[in-house]
Amino acid sequence: MNREQLVEELKQQIIEQLNLQVQPADIVASDPLFNEGLGLDSIDALELIVLMQQKYRIKLANAEDGPKIFQSVDTMADFILANQTPQAG
Repeated sequence: MNREQLVEELKQQIIEQLNLQVQPADIVASDPLFNEGLGLDSIDALELIVLMQQKYRIKLANAEDGPKIFQSVDTMADFILANQTPQAG
């Protein structure tokens, strides 16, 4: 999966996981997920951590990394690509 596909997949998964009333096209990958962007909160952050663990088998080693990783869809995609174990096939 290339980065562009991953970004689109993440948008869809974030919408589903958090029950957001938006379309993937409404989410700009570089926009902030929290505060002025999508307006997510700390409960949503926990849901995103669960999503990363379940879907991509990635655990956050340090909770302090969360704000940096979940800054935007782009930063999530970069983190997944950098940390995901390549699957055979």
